[in-house]
Amino acid sequence: RRSKIPLDAPAVEPPAEAMSRLDVDFCVDERARWRSIDALLLRRGRFTGPDFEPGEDVARVLREHVRVLVVGAGGLGCELLKGLALSGFTTLDVIDMDTIDVTNLNRQFLFRAEDVGKSKAETAARRVRERVRGCAVNAHHGRIEEKEDGWYKQFDIIALGLDSLEARAYINAVCCGFLEYDEDGNVDPATIKPLVDGGTEGFKGHARVIVPGMTPCFNCTMWLFPPQTTFPLCTLAETPRNAAHCIEYAKLIQWPAERYGETFDADVVEHMTWVYTKALKRAETFGIPGVTYAHTQGVTKNIIPAIPSTNAIIAAACVIETLKMATMCAKGMNNYMMYVGTDGVYSHTVEYERDPSCVVCSPGIAHALNANATLEEFMASIVAAYPDSLAEPSVSFGGKNLYLRGVLESEFAENLNKPMIELMNGRKEGLVVVNDKKMKKTSMRLRLSLK
Repeated sequence: RRSKIPLDAPAVEPPAEAMSRLDVDFCVDERARWRSIDALLLRRGRFTGPDFEPGEDVARVLREHVRVLVVGAGGLGCELLKGLALSGFTTLDVIDMDTIDVTNLNRQFLFRAEDVGKSKAETAARRVRERVRGCAVNAHHGRIEEKEDGWYKQFDIIALGLDSLEARAYINAVCCGFLEYDEDGNVDPATIKPLVDGGTEGFKGHARVIVPGMTPCFNCTMWLFPPQTTFPLCTLAETPRNAAHCIEYAKLIQWPAERYGETFDADVVEHMTWVYTKALKRAETFGIPGVTYAHTQGVTKNIIPAIPSTNAIIAAACVIETLKMATMCAKGMNNYMMYVGTDGVYSHTVEYERDPSCVVCSPGIAHALNANATLEEFMASIVAAYPDSLAEPSVSFGGKNLYLRGVLESEFAENLNKPMIELMNGRKEGLVVVNDKKMKKTSMRLRLSLK
């Protein structure tokens, strides 16, 4: 039915009683909005966590105080932001260094064609703010390494939506670096910064919960990730058998030969086009089909095709674990879930164990030394024992620096010839903390025994 109010009629302020009804309607709408979440938070259940106390307080904490950082705003990151915003988290941050490419649009649903070339983090944050009322999303465009370690302390939970092992290892090392242990090897709960990590690879994926100091950290289970596929150079040069061989030949052999001294950058279109053209010519020479520009990108960047449904499933699992962690409304995952969607739908949860000798998260690796050993001999022994992690160590004990590298090194030179037992205040056992540039953002904890 057509309205009888003229289009040019002046606006009329509603009476006060009408405004109060609007307020009531808004409150009712808010309750209806979070009805499914409140069903978990306002009542006790058989599967709630051990410290869960149902009521308005836990719902208010979730919506007003919990702050979550999402690392990565790609296919998985977009799903994480959507899921967290629709699950009652109202204060979110997202960090990503990438800009939007046209190839992202088929699965990274927060982006549009007009967003190509713009920051992923800023665009994703804006879209979530537009679509989810009351959700504040702060965007950070840049590398995760550019942030000081202390910056990550402000977040209650960190959710990872990354496609890089190096980036995962970096965030893991930062969070494990916050850990503080007492002399008995017990972690201080106040220093724990929990992580929820998700990853996808085609129709496969995983979700995991990392509680540093209590569950296996990323470094403890690095063996879960297979090494990247490599090809023998003789095969590339003499007997290429598929399109990937031709692309790798163009990148590894032709590029340095024809463009000597120039570093190949997979993000530079001209570089990628050059490799594609060379690979296509080589493929034609050997009668090999399948060399396309997209395939060239996939091989040079080690890109595995992303499946939107896999991203949605894994992100949903990560969001649920984040909600459990923030509210204790249910017992958390223990501690790794794998998903396989290649033949039907299959998932399995595995409880992996911590590596007691992990250099990143352990309370201390056992290290024995002669009772009369000096600080210099101690440092030489640990460099010999851990050559992959140590080269020029700095050493501290009981919060006191025993030896520091750099501009202050001369001030600690006199300690080099002192016995460790003297520097440890006469104790024959103790926790020694070692730092080295080779370990970047983490410390090595050693439980030193002098015998």
